[in-house]
Amino acid sequence: MDKEVYEKYMEAGRIAAEARDLGASMIKPGVKILDVVENVENHILSKGAKLSFPVNISINEIAAHFTPLRDDKQVFRRGDIVKLDVGSHIDGYIADTAITVEVETNHYGDMIEASAAALEKAIENMKPGVSLSEIGGIIEKTINSYGYNPIDNLTGHSLDRYVLHSGMSIPNVSSIKSSRKPKVGDAIAIEPFATNGIGHVVTGRGSNIYIIRRSIGMLRDKHTKMLFHQIKTNFRTLPFAHRWCTKLSSYNEVSLNRLNYLGFISQYPQLIEQTKGIVTQKEHTVIVTENGCEVTTYGEKEG
Repeated sequence: MDKEVYEKYMEAGRIAAEARDLGASMIKPGVKILDVVENVENHILSKGAKLSFPVNISINEIAAHFTPLRDDKQVFRRGDIVKLDVGSHIDGYIADTAITVEVETNHYGDMIEASAAALEKAIENMKPGVSLSEIGGIIEKTINSYGYNPIDNLTGHSLDRYVLHSGMSIPNVSSIKSSRKPKVGDAIAIEPFATNGIGHVVTGRGSNIYIIRRSIGMLRDKHTKMLFHQIKTNFRTLPFAHRWCTKLSSYNEVSLNRLNYLGFISQYPQLIEQTKGIVTQKEHTVIVTENGCEVTTYGEKEG
């Protein structure tokens, strides 16, 4: 990895960490989910970075994949277990980071600690050539030691320029095998999930988060085609929010739904713990070095 690329990864990480910590500080009873999301996204943009995906707010048994619509009135409630997942990029070089906040209660502090401790153990052991099932085993053993289960079908992932999930998965259990091994210069998001459920997620309703799946080809509807081209120009190969589309000049709901129906874009489903168990998460982005890895998304009080 050359110096310029490295510096872009580090800058994206610094900004994402700032935005994550800002969002976490805002999560309180009665606060609108939308207000937190917009403040976090606006902070990223104000610092000169761009959004690598919509801010995700996943509460209680929802493990991942939810962002509010532009008119969403939902508020945080006392006792909510909130996963705040934040992404930024500089020139396509991505930072991905997440934290769990318990809203004004302390019933799940040890589960929050379980995912955080598993992340730090994984970071300590991430290095070139390491077996990814070994990393998964470390995460699993750490979470189990707190009396909880890791989620077996959620993984961390490698990052590439303008590609959020670039092909290498970092498991949270030892049973997932992979022939791929990290190498020097790889950017990787590690994200353990802990739960008091069985440790498996199923798909739920739509998340309001979309991604382009294929080229539009010969579609005749000019309004739908224009919306697709605006989406591609603005969001490229990265996930985007329904509420972002409403700001595009060619937006209309019929065209967006048509793109989704025809498979040119697709909506991520919410991922819900199968037994409705509470889920916690913590995530950092790292760059693999010769002797280990360097975290790009540590906040001021970490590292």
